[in-house]
Amino acid sequence: MARIRIPSTMVILFVTVQTGFLLFMYARYSSFMPQPEEKPSQVHILILSSWRSGSSFVGQLFSQHPSVFYLMEPAWHVWVAMSQNSAKVLHMAVRDLVRSVFLCDMAVFDAYMPWKRNLSDLFQWAASRALCSAPACDSFKRTDITSEMACKTLCGRYPFSKVEEACKTYSHVVIKEVRFFDLKVLYPLLTDPSLNLKIIHLVRDPRAVVKSREQSVKALARDNGIVLSTNGTKVEDSKYKVMQEICRSHVQIYETATLKPPNFLKGRYLMIRFEDLVKDPLSEISEMYKFADLNLIPRLKSWIYNITHGQGPGKKKEAFKITSRDAVSVSQAWRNVLPFQKVKKIQEVCQGAINMLGYQLVDSEKEQRDLTLDLVLPRRQNQFSWSSFNPKH
Repeated sequence: MARIRIPSTMVILFVTVQTGFLLFMYARYSSFMPQPEEKPSQVHILILSSWRSGSSFVGQLFSQHPSVFYLMEPAWHVWVAMSQNSAKVLHMAVRDLVRSVFLCDMAVFDAYMPWKRNLSDLFQWAASRALCSAPACDSFKRTDITSEMACKTLCGRYPFSKVEEACKTYSHVVIKEVRFFDLKVLYPLLTDPSLNLKIIHLVRDPRAVVKSREQSVKALARDNGIVLSTNGTKVEDSKYKVMQEICRSHVQIYETATLKPPNFLKGRYLMIRFEDLVKDPLSEISEMYKFADLNLIPRLKSWIYNITHGQGPGKKKEAFKITSRDAVSVSQAWRNVLPFQKVKKIQEVCQGAINMLGYQLVDSEKEQRDLTLDLVLPRRQNQFSWSSFNPKH
């Protein structure tokens, strides 16, 4: 039988073409395969709360951590610059600013502070340990526990550019914000591949919130007007209309996050009650840190104990300051201070939130004053829906 001889060069050429074709097909096939997502290098934490709910305290629990770059309510600048608008209208501007801050892009403040500025032009800048230590300010180390007063004295004249410079050097960026009333507004941030966002939702008994708000009526008047859409007119919340909106927002946020949440929200939402936090600080803080991928270091443990075991509930002039107080006494103060008729009105306005978030209503002044009666119920999943609740006026 005659044999067909194929030149070796033809064999090599054939193998080369075949290999190239296979590599081409593999590359083409791979382009259609889902690629593993690379998470951003930083972790982004949004502490979502409302005024006078203990959020400044929780913010400090993160701010004092050496791995955290923290800002307290940067969206204050949006609300001040655009106070003629409603909270709903300002949601988008607030969200855009928060996203930019998470990405350490501080040029976003140019729209609200166009002048040449220093650190001290940023709202509540001294509440950020990161802005009181290197590279933002040379007066403190990252591992130091800083105080606002010392920071204001030593660091206020550093240029604003230090904010962005410092932000880029931290593994965690944490923002505390009280100006979101709808969790769905945050969906674009939760699905943004450039962010690794988690949400800590801090709530507090509405009756305690009202007691605390009464210590700072004038300071909250402009924000009240924005919440109630009064076109820039300041409002004192004597009829608890703002409280009604705050309670409504907490219910909406909690329901959205826990009752059939979208897949991208699962594992990225944590609700914390202020009362649980002050009753067992280290346990609750450990849970928050674990959620945020942070470690609770010994120096912070000591500071947390000292800050929650002071004397008394704090003074009126300290309403916006983090000082050493008896934290449990702070959480219970409303029961001795508020008249029962006022408590009844708050319960009518915020009954849905009180029920859903796990607080006990009181039916009499005797129950209100009896501090042996625990009004903070064990955590549970409540099927309450705001749409089914119609508050009495």
